[in-house]
Formats: sequence, C-alpha cells, structure tokens
Amino acid sequence: MMNVKKFFTKEQKSKLIEAIQKAEKETSGEIRIHIESKCKGDALERAVKMFGKLKMHQTDLHNGVIIYLAVQDKKFAIFGDKGINEAVPDDFWNDVKEVMKEHFAKTQFIEGLTEGIAMIGEKLKTFFPYQDDDVNELSDDISIGE
Repeated sequence: MMNVKKFFTKEQKSKLIEAIQKAEKETSGEIRIHIESKCKGDALERAVKMFGKLKMHQTDLHNGVIIYLAVQDKKFAIFGDKGINEAVPDDFWNDVKEVMKEHFAKTQFIEGLTEGIAMIGEKLKTFFPYQDDDVNELSDDISIGE
C-alpha cells in the first residue's frame, strides 16, 4: 500500500503551491489539488465529492477548480464549479487533461500538474480576470486523503 502522504516530496509540494499561486495571480478563480491513493468509482464523481468536502463551492463567483488524483489507481479528473461551467464550453478541460495525461503516462506528475495548473489559470483568465481587490478565498495547500 502506497503512503499517499509521501507521494510528493516537500520540494515538489512547494513547486505545486507556487504554480497555483502564480496561476491565481492571473485569475479570480481558485485552484486546489486533492490526492489520494485509491478511487473505487468514477474519478469525476469523487472529484465532485471532494470539491464539496473541501468547501470549494464557497467562493463568491463559484469559480473554484479541483484537480483530483488517485495515484495508485492512476485516475484523475478536473472539476470546475457552476460559475465556470455556466460560462465555458463543454470540452473546456479536454486539452488540459490531454497534456496532463501525457505527462502522467511518463510518471511526470509534477510536470503534468504544473503545466495543467498554468493552463487552467490561463483559461480562467478569459472568463474570470484577476481583480485588484481579489482575495485568495481557498487554501493553496495540497489536500491529501487516504
């Protein structure tokens, strides 16, 4: 059984948090990563559940995004809150998922995530530009499950 808490080194976690902070300087959107070892069912359903559990729906513009990873089961999903989904086309996350999947296939998790985060920030900038009075509404820390 893999210890998911040790999946990323301290340096890797810092790099991911830096990527989130950089992306959030471009947009009022909020980005979080949640990792756990296993996902019994559908990764997107689990992402939606974790989104609620992490209270990510409590942003003013409903523009939070969760990147969900089940590392042992090799599953991942990207889920955006209703504010995003109402504003963007259905295939909005497809190119981000493709880039991440290519990196993950080569076990380049940090590269896949940092590139994915940067792309999410860029995409959200169009719909949710950064405001001068923007407040970081959600923690940038990586949330870790079982």
